[in-house]
Amino acid sequence: MTGTTAPAGAAAEVRLVLASASPRRLDLLRQIGLVPGQVFPANIDETPGRDELPRPYAERLAAEKAAHVAAQVEGPALVLAADTVVALGRRILPKAEDEQTARACLERLSGRRHTVFTAIAIRPTAAWAAGRAGNRIVASTVTFSRLTPAQIDALIAAGDWQGKAGGYAIQGHAAAFVRFMSGSYTGIVGLPLFETAQLLRGQKGSWLS
Repeated sequence: MTGTTAPAGAAAEVRLVLASASPRRLDLLRQIGLVPGQVFPANIDETPGRDELPRPYAERLAAEKAAHVAAQVEGPALVLAADTVVALGRRILPKAEDEQTARACLERLSGRRHTVFTAIAIRPTAAWAAGRAGNRIVASTVTFSRLTPAQIDALIAAGDWQGKAGGYAIQGHAAAFVRFMSGSYTGIVGLPLFETAQLLRGQKGSWLS
């Protein structure tokens, strides 16, 4: 789908709304021919609950983001939201908003296997009664080689850790240190495209071929 609305036969005038400010999620949608009619970042509290585990945490945030935006968008639309969580066992690693956090994450991930959960949720607005709510979650595994202090310094200096869960971007400089990966690459980047396409194909009309 290109443009701002669904194609002919796919519920006329129904917009696809991306509930995220992430440029990488927007790029991933464009990769499969989808251009959201609106980008509406969800402004919600992302604090994990006490003893909340990574998988349900990701699922909850994606669902809350989609519902939050769907309640505010006027007119017929389908809202797509996602959340990515990097986990070491039962521990949720934070999004790196400063160098200290990014360094701490990279030191923990060095030489270790971790899991990346990306949950997606779609919610129709009240004005599109034919729309269907849906949820998916994808778990992927990533293993870093053992990082030297100099290598961590170089990753910090590269700067593409900013705002990233776990303090790295697999599509960035950290790719040089990924020894093993299984699961969904696009899920690790931030939006699992196969699962996203499956949800859209389940909607009324021809959202994707």
